[in-house]
Order: sequence, then structure tokens, then C-alpha cells
Amino acid sequence: MIHFVLHDASDTVAVVVVEGVKAGMALTGWIMDDDRMVDIVARQDIPIGHKVALKAMKPGDTVIKYGIDMGKVVAPIEVGEHAHVQNIKTKRW
Repeated sequence: MIHFVLHDASDTVAVVVVEGVKAGMALTGWIMDDDRMVDIVARQDIPIGHKVALKAMKPGDTVIKYGIDMGKVVAPIEVGEHAHVQNIKTKRW
């Protein structure tokens, strides 16, 4: 079962595409550009449509989604954590 998708292997976050992701679950993701799978463990509950972190990031790091810069980290994020407004902000403001 595919739990999350990402376009590029260099993406640092991916989109959860199923409901019911709970902390401790083993997750499988599909890297679309490479047509291969990657596995991580969810550290937090993550709602469908939200992002899961694929690598550990620290404040100031750039978040890559769909192969592009989509913001900056404002609070530490570990692999498998919910990556959202509590730890990512746009670089526009």
C-alpha cells in the first residue's frame, strides 16, 4: 500500500495520500520520477493531504516539495513527523 507520494528523490517532504496515518505506523512512499518506493515510520499522526518529513531538518533549512523550494523550516523536524504550519513557513514574509 502506498501511504505518501513525492515527485523527486531530493524532496524533503511528501504528501500523505491515505487516511488514518498514526504515530508508529510503517509507511511506504512512491517516488514518482524514479518509479521506486521508500519506507519510513510515522512519528506523529498525519492527516491525509498533509506533509510528512522525509529527512531531519533544522530551522533555516529549505523545504523541497515537488522538486521546488516551498518554504523554510522554523522549528526542528525529524523524519516521519508532520510537516505543516507549526514547523514550516513561506519565505515570502
